[in-house]
Amino acid sequence: MLTLNKTLLYRHHQEGHPPHSHPHLPPSAGMETHQSGGREIKVVRRVLDANDIMAAKNRELFASKGIFVLNMMSSPGSGKTTILQKTLAQLMPELRCAVIVGDICTTQDADRLALSGAPVVQINTDQFGGDCHLAAHVIERALGGLDLDVVDLLIVENIGNLVCPAEFDIGEDKRVVVLSVTEGEDKPAKYPLMFRQCDAMLLNKIDLLPYLEYDPAITLNSVAQIHPGMPVFRLSAKTGQGFEAWVQWLKDQIAAKRRDGERGRSK
Repeated sequence: MLTLNKTLLYRHHQEGHPPHSHPHLPPSAGMETHQSGGREIKVVRRVLDANDIMAAKNRELFASKGIFVLNMMSSPGSGKTTILQKTLAQLMPELRCAVIVGDICTTQDADRLALSGAPVVQINTDQFGGDCHLAAHVIERALGGLDLDVVDLLIVENIGNLVCPAEFDIGEDKRVVVLSVTEGEDKPAKYPLMFRQCDAMLLNKIDLLPYLEYDPAITLNSVAQIHPGMPVFRLSAKTGQGFEAWVQWLKDQIAAKRRDGERGRSK
């Protein structure tokens, strides 16, 4: 497993890699002093524009390698890591998988996912302000720790947050948001950008429904208004209920990208 922090991308076996100056912006992006509301907007636009440029480069690289990239996002405690553990168990060894894990601190999630046998890169943001998202430049740096020639599926477990990760393209093919029933029915309405930007939603911890005052219909109606037609998979990471449909959807997306790539090469 690899870990990325502000100063060093390193192997647990102490194999060093070059440091970089700022982990979530290309060196050319720069920063400006926030002197007014208008100025602040310009700075934000500049940051997002720089991120989009790097995301496009990432996307080109993934396409050239035939790698499908899934960006999984959610609030903390939704069950992302457990979902990924069970998802990897159903995908491997049919698909060669790798994982990039984002957290502010610790390698706990990466340690759990590494048990699958998939190569895992950990990104920690605590040493540069505790960023609440992964940006394209960080992903580009983390790729140096992976042999992309032997990867079919790269899963990025983004930092737990329902706001910032939705704003940053990292070069992924699809985005998935995990929402647990323990978070309440109002989260899609409160954080609409996340649900608008994602391609599918996983409603997790449905095994707890008998013990909660929670009406799934309220959440699903809200999601349908924000993102009509977005597929929603009800599942339980604990029991495995609902995983068949979710995993099949993911396999279908990967197969579709392969077909598109083959058609592109045949032209």
